[in-house]
Amino acid sequence: MLTKLKRMALGASTALTMTSAAIAGPYDAYEGTTLVVNFPAHPHYNAVMKILPEFTKETGIEVEVDQLPYLKMRERQTLELGQDEGDYDLIAYVVFSKADYVYADQLENLARYFMNPKLADPFYDADDLIDGYVYNIGFAGGNKGYLQGKTGSLFGMPYGSETSVLGYRKDIFEKHGLSVPETYAEMLDIACKIPQLEPGMGGLSSRAASGHHAAHAFLLHLAPLGGRIFDDAWNPIVNNKAGVQAANALKKIIDCGPEGAASFGFGEALGSFLNGDTAMFLDTTVVAGQIDDASKSKVVGKVGWAMHPEGVRRGSQTGGFGIGIPKNAENKEAAFLLMQWLTSKTGDKLVALAGGNPSRFSTHADADVNAKFPHMATFGEALKHADPDWRPIIPVWGKINADLGTTLSKVLTEGLDVKVALDGVAERTRGVMEEAGYYTWQ
Repeated sequence: MLTKLKRMALGASTALTMTSAAIAGPYDAYEGTTLVVNFPAHPHYNAVMKILPEFTKETGIEVEVDQLPYLKMRERQTLELGQDEGDYDLIAYVVFSKADYVYADQLENLARYFMNPKLADPFYDADDLIDGYVYNIGFAGGNKGYLQGKTGSLFGMPYGSETSVLGYRKDIFEKHGLSVPETYAEMLDIACKIPQLEPGMGGLSSRAASGHHAAHAFLLHLAPLGGRIFDDAWNPIVNNKAGVQAANALKKIIDCGPEGAASFGFGEALGSFLNGDTAMFLDTTVVAGQIDDASKSKVVGKVGWAMHPEGVRRGSQTGGFGIGIPKNAENKEAAFLLMQWLTSKTGDKLVALAGGNPSRFSTHADADVNAKFPHMATFGEALKHADPDWRPIIPVWGKINADLGTTLSKVLTEGLDVKVALDGVAERTRGVMEEAGYYTWQ
């Protein structure tokens, strides 16, 4: 009898153990793991640092962050990703790096993680993620090689992504009875009226410095004005009518801008707006926090936000950062759990409330987020028009981008004719593309 009772007790104990194992939480197997992640020194990732303790509290997974200035981060990643075993379990990468890392087979394809029922959260709701961000930051191998499409795969998730919006001085606009510009014609008209209405004030702050900054500013205008760098056969069309319009728009903005505008990088353009020296600012959403920071801004409470003005269409930029799992990472599954948590509805709301850039439509519409950051609803509307193809993310883009930016700088500072300048860029770009093999099948 005693033996029978022991067997029954043992059976009950075994059943309880099996049941407990069956209902183990998704994080239990990884509790005590320490992830090493590489993030940039950037406002969004500064906000991420504030919410990581919540992840550890919920999961038992520790996170050690190597936070570096962007350029140093890229240099370190180039070194780490090329080794057999790397130090990083999760990395943040700027959108330009996507093509390089995927082409070199240095990022994990995320399909098998989302297919694993022990890892994939069934309530993740991927459809809530901002389409343009996902396609721009995460996809490769689809249309044009760098976008979504039937042959594409997901290699990263948007995290710290950005789009473009128009910031404007509410007080200046109200003082002079100006309407918030909806179109490019209206924006350019107001940009050149401001210096007359407010002597000493520039119309619109813009990047313009030789190289990347001038190219970025030009591309901001090219997409909404109907242009592209290439047609569908990779023929350069940067010098067509839309390209000329975009370059002339940039030139007009600089001519009507603050003193020294032709040499402004991003920091100088933002600084001019923060200092109250310009009435408008057309660039990334990431600046909103600084504009409302009294320690950095003289225009706190004076700035309104509107969508990127319309040309022949709406077309705000997409860029910023994403997160991916290196192929040589040690703790890939735990890294995926961190990636999934950060980009979940809960994680996205937490980072938004901490001052980061949300990656979900629902977060932009969230009542708590909008109560703290009223501009978020406008940013959400702008994201409906975010263009993942406003800039070609191909391996040779760095060379083309540099040429475009240095040539446009000569338009802005040396009086080089716009059409002559863009014709030269188109010709040199064709040479770069031919050397890279883009015309092999033609």
